[in-house]
Amino acid sequence: MATELPETMQGQFLENYNQPYQLRTVPLPKPSHPDDVLIKVDAASYCHTDYVLAQGQMPGFPKSFPHVGCHEFAGTVVSLSDRPSTEAACFNAGARVGVTGRAYHACRECFECQGSKDPIAEDEKGYSVHCTRAENNGISKDGGFAEYAVVDARQLAPIPDELSATETAPLMCAGITIYAALKRCQLQRGDRVAIMGAGGGLGHLGLQYATKMGFKVLGVDAADEPLKLAKSLETGAHIVDARSEKAAKIVQQIGAEDGKRDLEEKGVDAVIILPESQAAFDYGMTLLKSHRKCVIVSFPEAGFHISSRDIVFRDISIIGSLVGSNRMLREMLNFSAEHGVRAVAKSFPLSSLNGLVEDYHKGGGGKLVIDMALDK
Repeated sequence: MATELPETMQGQFLENYNQPYQLRTVPLPKPSHPDDVLIKVDAASYCHTDYVLAQGQMPGFPKSFPHVGCHEFAGTVVSLSDRPSTEAACFNAGARVGVTGRAYHACRECFECQGSKDPIAEDEKGYSVHCTRAENNGISKDGGFAEYAVVDARQLAPIPDELSATETAPLMCAGITIYAALKRCQLQRGDRVAIMGAGGGLGHLGLQYATKMGFKVLGVDAADEPLKLAKSLETGAHIVDARSEKAAKIVQQIGAEDGKRDLEEKGVDAVIILPESQAAFDYGMTLLKSHRKCVIVSFPEAGFHISSRDIVFRDISIIGSLVGSNRMLREMLNFSAEHGVRAVAKSFPLSSLNGLVEDYHKGGGGKLVIDMALDK
């Protein structure tokens, strides 16, 4: 028997840049495209990109105001369009799903959708998270800071029984992003990886994933609360305070532990850059062995200054990483369920989204999540 839906819903709307969110009642959205799925949002996680967007630092986005943010959320399938696609028909009412922001209504036809051969982001032919013609929930179109949302079935991943909605939501951006970045490092068990910004939303998940993958992990941060959080996880990672421990000294310590004599073979096999700080980038590059890989996830407005000597004389490869494919999203969720990877999170009701944002600016590390059940 079909569930009777309300005619309206509540959502938190950005009315303009640099403004607090406004709680408003609006008509319930309806699925109209074959790939559309209407979900009841159960949890919505706040990301640094939500802050960047609200500050007007992503030119052209959102496309219009008022706007509902959040591109990492989880919910329950409510209904499909009248003519569902094959992908949408796979989801029945009541199914619990995780939703990433990318890529709503991927075109099925462009170079990316036809298969760009990226082993990390490549999906089945006809869909790509890199489709330049696609919309993005929470960025170019409305997202998860509302009671209901229309999403693309091809964005969705079934939630394993072991995970709740509030546990799943942070994994839909932070989780898949750091998981994919670790995959791009192309490491073997026993290799060393450094995570710059280890106590942040992505970083503290990265510590858990990396150690569960069998890597030797160095977690680096430069703020008291994130460092405290990173140490509290007890992952076995070596946690470093960049304010008091020089990168060159860490390299020597690692070299001694590994029994290496030459400077070029001392250090870590890969480094992941999460902060937008040039100092964090420089620290991470110093940690790297020659011929190894630096994976950049952050995108500061001014970019990073990169030394040509590192690239030419040390043969360091520098690559970027955005998100993973839907296939990898599902892999990440199952990995998280199996190995007990969870975000350290603090929950707020939808009505207190502005309070969540205030908490975000305190820089405590971990993730902040809207739990829709708290408004009931």
